Amino acid sequence: MSAAALLGTAVLLTACASGGSGGSGGSGGSGGEAITVGTTDVVTALDPAGSYDNGSFAVMTNVYPFLLNHEIGSSEVAPDIAESAEFTAPTEYTVKLKSGLKFANGHDLTSSDVKHSFDRQVAIADPSGPSSLLGNLESVEAVDETTVVFTLKEANDQTFPQVLSTPVAPIVDEEVFPADKLATDDEIVKGKAFAGQYTLENFKKNDLASYQAYDGYDGLWGPAKTASVNVKYFADETNLSQAMETKAIDVAFRSLSATDTEKLGKTDGLKLVDGPGGAIRYIVFNFDTQPFGAKTPEADPAKALAVRQAAADLIDRQKIATQVYKDTFTPLFSPVAQGFTGATDAFKELYGDAKGGADAGAAKARLEAAGVTTPVTLQLQYNPDHYGDASAEEYALIKQQLEADGLFTVDLQSTEWGQYSKDFPADAYPMYQLGWFPDFSDADNFLTPFFVDGGFFNNHYASPKTNELIAQERVAVDPAERTSLIEEAQAEVAKDVPMIPLLQGTQVAITTDAIDGVVLDGSFKFRLGTITKQ
Repeated sequence: MSAAALLGTAVLLTACASGGSGGSGGSGGSGGEAITVGTTDVVTALDPAGSYDNGSFAVMTNVYPFLLNHEIGSSEVAPDIAESAEFTAPTEYTVKLKSGLKFANGHDLTSSDVKHSFDRQVAIADPSGPSSLLGNLESVEAVDETTVVFTLKEANDQTFPQVLSTPVAPIVDEEVFPADKLATDDEIVKGKAFAGQYTLENFKKNDLASYQAYDGYDGLWGPAKTASVNVKYFADETNLSQAMETKAIDVAFRSLSATDTEKLGKTDGLKLVDGPGGAIRYIVFNFDTQPFGAKTPEADPAKALAVRQAAADLIDRQKIATQVYKDTFTPLFSPVAQGFTGATDAFKELYGDAKGGADAGAAKARLEAAGVTTPVTLQLQYNPDHYGDASAEEYALIKQQLEADGLFTVDLQSTEWGQYSKDFPADAYPMYQLGWFPDFSDADNFLTPFFVDGGFFNNHYASPKTNELIAQERVAVDPAERTSLIEEAQAEVAKDVPMIPLLQGTQVAITTDAIDGVVLDGSFKFRLGTITKQ
């Protein structure tokens, strides 16, 4: 996009920002000048039952209420629209809503809406949705207008309060969202089914979202500090970087290239904001369709395992981190990001040179021992518009590493996110790229969503032992015992290799000097309501 085009975009965005209607709920906050945020995030759907990606959840975070949410600057959860929330029995978690809650369309928000929100997640169980987070939920009962009781399958679930702050837990209007199918984006926006800090006044998917503060929000974060915020979606990092450099936008958040982050952070009039990151990048294997997979003509579990393990032997993560990401990412040797209690280096100990580097000899020995004839053809997919422009360079280097010693031939292909997010859970890709921004600050968020009966990968990995270890760590009250179980689960995953962990990053935003209040904390949520413009 040219500088002139970017200037035109800025004028359009300013016009949109000043023209917000405020909705039936009225506008809240202290007002202030409208703010424009730029991002390369991609939104799959506004319906919480139909998406499980960071772009969609970034919208939901700001427009839907939650029973529990993260206090600003903290990774701990506290009541949001709830008055109280606590275990009232080992398998019962009781939430008491504040009284008088309303959606922006004027509908009452009661315990019936809460029950509806969780029941439909389970009933719809969309392959692209987050229903796997409710694996321990038995039932939901609306006891009276403000009291909800969650009955759990297993007692003492240490993660359940955190689950109530995740993508599976936005509270939606039962008069707008169907019980057994997804609501469309248009139905949601026209229905004004919002009760978070903001309403969504206009929404053109992956182009522009216009937010207006909602004065009916009665939650943990308080009134939004700026009345009107627009989020402009950019097709790639280059255009986002140009928009930030020319100040056509006020904030750039997710994702800028490592080179642009370094450059913009040193540019006069701009500043860098960073925070702890649990974002990880990894490769997933589909157990049905990978070489020697269960539904291939040459199905052989031992050979399939040898292929996965040999691939793990050949990856040199430090080279990827340095050559592609200029060390803004670090090598990752476990599905659990470093910094979370219980994280290990399970893959480092088992694969390559056991020091973090590649070892072609080890890979060759595994394949020969399993009777695998080389080279093996790997069909590897990556996504060019969801995980950053550098994905192309990253996966070109991975292809080079896998092919270097003649053990594999890699057929590398890419697909845009809109199709990619539908394809990978539908068995379309034998081996594919994914990334993860944790929903909450607990190691379990890197285990349950990935590995319990294949999790949201839907990759047909089904390990009774892994399932059991994860089930045990979720309910272990003793911290030392729980940490040990988390470590054992990672060791089991490392042996089976349903995925290869690659890299771990941090959260970074660039803003103009006029912007304050961007908070990047252990909640991993990007709140629009804290941002102000002088």
